[in-house]
Amino acid sequence: MTVGILLRARVAQTAVAALIATAGVAVAATPAAGHDAAGRARAIVPAPVAPPRATPPAPLHQLAGTVPVRAATPAAGRARAAGQTATADAGAALAATDRVALRALVIAVDSADFGLPTWRQTLDRVGAPYDVLLSRDTPLTADRLVRPDGTGRYNAILLTSASLLYADGGAFLSGLDATEWNTLWAYERDYAVRQVALYTSHGAWPEDYCLRPVSEGGVGDTPLATRLTTAGAQVFDYLRATAQVPLVQSYVYRTSVAPGCAAQPLITVGAQVLGVTSTSTDGRQRLALTFTTNQHLLHADLLGYGLLRWATRGLLFGEQRHHLNVDVDDWFINSDHRFPDGHIESDPGYQVSASELITLTAQLTGLRQRYPQAAAFRPTMAYNGGGANVNALPWCAVGGPAFLTGATKCFKGQYRWINHTVNHPELNHTDYATTRAQIEENLRIGAALGLPVDASVLKTPEYSGLGVYHPDPNNDTDPPTDFGLAASNPALLQAAADLGVRYLHGNMSFSSHVPSCFNCAVPLPQQPAVSIVPDWPTNIAYHTTTPAEETSFYNSFYGPNGRFPFWPRDLTYAELLSYETDLALRHMTSGSVYTHTFHIANVHDYGAWRTLLTDWLDSVLRKFTTYYRVPVLSPTWPALGRYATARTAHFGLLAAGADAVYDRVAGTVTVTSPRAGTVTMTGARTAGFSTYGTDVSAPVTVAAGTPLVFTPVVRA
Repeated sequence: MTVGILLRARVAQTAVAALIATAGVAVAATPAAGHDAAGRARAIVPAPVAPPRATPPAPLHQLAGTVPVRAATPAAGRARAAGQTATADAGAALAATDRVALRALVIAVDSADFGLPTWRQTLDRVGAPYDVLLSRDTPLTADRLVRPDGTGRYNAILLTSASLLYADGGAFLSGLDATEWNTLWAYERDYAVRQVALYTSHGAWPEDYCLRPVSEGGVGDTPLATRLTTAGAQVFDYLRATAQVPLVQSYVYRTSVAPGCAAQPLITVGAQVLGVTSTSTDGRQRLALTFTTNQHLLHADLLGYGLLRWATRGLLFGEQRHHLNVDVDDWFINSDHRFPDGHIESDPGYQVSASELITLTAQLTGLRQRYPQAAAFRPTMAYNGGGANVNALPWCAVGGPAFLTGATKCFKGQYRWINHTVNHPELNHTDYATTRAQIEENLRIGAALGLPVDASVLKTPEYSGLGVYHPDPNNDTDPPTDFGLAASNPALLQAAADLGVRYLHGNMSFSSHVPSCFNCAVPLPQQPAVSIVPDWPTNIAYHTTTPAEETSFYNSFYGPNGRFPFWPRDLTYAELLSYETDLALRHMTSGSVYTHTFHIANVHDYGAWRTLLTDWLDSVLRKFTTYYRVPVLSPTWPALGRYATARTAHFGLLAAGADAVYDRVAGTVTVTSPRAGTVTMTGARTAGFSTYGTDVSAPVTVAAGTPLVFTPVVRA
């Protein structure tokens, strides 16, 4: 036993003693009979095994000289104030007002620009509106930046690269010519709008960012560990000040800051500078990174939100927070059990024991102690009451599977509970009466056991009844076919709606269950009051209980001789766990609110007080807390469902034309919409606001055509 495992075991033993002491005196319980719910092997839907690789673009071409900055002319400013049409005169003062819309402008070279997907992803995840200007083919004129009434159209300018260069035959051209650069700079200057360049090199073209060359080169799969400066820790204050942001699959310019230049390093590696804020000679505020990024890379997640928040001064539609939720399916019933040699036993299969519930509870307590940022974390148990003994008395001591119901009564407050039907049948083609009984009877059993179950949430067995099933009803092992939501079981949808269900679990592996917007829900066309909120699948198989079993399964799927070969060799348990939790980490860093799905076999105490589930949790939380200082949010499932449907409404109102304008002189934001509804806004300390780290956000409800004005919280 390693020292680390020994320490965890001692913590777990202490926690078990405390749990039993506080749970009350152990009393006799009537054993529950074993229950084989499915009676056959279940289909396994492969989950992603690794994020896509990034291919860094070529180094930036260097152009000599600079683009001269043209000063504003008072006459042009007066013409603008008088309401005359905007022109592309780069010497004109564009500002007639101190108002800017809360909207970003992304400027790329063309649709193939390497940085465009990164900016799109960052904005889409937050829920912030934006426009894209493809500078190679679309002119940048003043009227694209300023509305007819003088209001600026954007409060953030986001460049994919500082120079926007592209190859044209043997020459390199910029997507913006000198006049267009000056039009952009005049807008940024006169409307006090910040600019971020996602990829920058040393050199002074089109303007000088105070960066001087030291060295440059590519970075492969071995991370280049960068650090935040004091100023960088303020810009990215949701990260730990000591976080080492890992750069991989990137091209990096290592630079220094020119002496006497108005620039502040943000990110460094050793003495070299990889990111700065700087002030131009005419007073514009800029931020630039000197390495490539890609929407599939971790450093894009770690830094992207901070770049956007700095550019907008924290005034934007949407928000970003970080969540971790876990479901454990099939509580109370038996599971199939896959052994290392590949054979599966269903009778008796595997069932959780009372002792394992106690040790699991202790392990989770230990996790929350090790990772205080996750103090709110509680797993959600998707229970099948047909395997429970409703007459069992609370049992707060060790025992076998027969005492699980009693132990559940004892420790039920340590978990959350959702309806998973009575007997775990597939609901793809069941009739109304059968389907309703499965949902309703499980609620009755949950109430009899004293489980705090919210009837608004239903997780159907294997996500059945929602248009995804194998066309051969006797094939229970191959991945199912996604026939679309139109193929959902109408009896299920009607029974669910009649019983107050508002949120049905879906799965991100099925395209029909994937929402059209980030963190949103999928309203069912047949029952608009009911929405699908998808789960994240994992490759911790439902029927594995030990590292040896999980490793055997994983390699049988993804090893070189597996059903879905991906890796060039079989992986060890430590390796596959690392890859699995890297993917889960990316879900967390993206801001995804969706839960991850596990099963009862994964909570088996396989030795040293460890389980597959808590191994996974420990690895994910260790990685997350290495980078982040903000809390890990863990909403209940009803709250998760409400959040997802609110996000759907948020994007719907943006699509309908919701608009917000910040007046920096009056210090107010005015929100309008042609349609009534609610949006989430960062920087709004209005009714129902909440804080997360140093951010504040709130739901803002507007009536159709009626302005709503509030005083925002503006970041420095």
